[in-house]
Amino acid sequence: MGMLKEFKEFAMRGNVVDMAVGIVIGAAFGKIVSSFVKDVLMPPIGLLLGGVDFTGLAITLKEAAGKTPAVTLNYGRFIQSIVDFTIIAFAIFMVVKAMNTFQKKKEEKPAEPPKPSNEEVLLTEIRDILKQK
Repeated sequence: MGMLKEFKEFAMRGNVVDMAVGIVIGAAFGKIVSSFVKDVLMPPIGLLLGGVDFTGLAITLKEAAGKTPAVTLNYGRFIQSIVDFTIIAFAIFMVVKAMNTFQKKKEEKPAEPPKPSNEEVLLTEIRDILKQK
């Protein structure tokens, strides 16, 4: 029973839950970026390059024979994956940069000096009264 309790404490710690949420959001973000690259970004680039569809670019290493499919080197998909990675990496860079800027501004904010205690206030008043006499 002790091991189950220990696992529950481990799994429910804030860092583990935050990491799980980050992974799920990251996976969803990756799908969005992949769709953006595949469906929005690459068609105009292919059009500018003369109507090239990058996903269809491949080199046939061995032709299909009977029921055996052809062996191809799909370099077009690789190019698209590189574009996906570059956009995701740039987006993550921008998020981290914004967080670092926010953190720096938060650290630069000067803290207010602590209020003097009641004893210090009374001693200051006594000192000021003695100075006046």
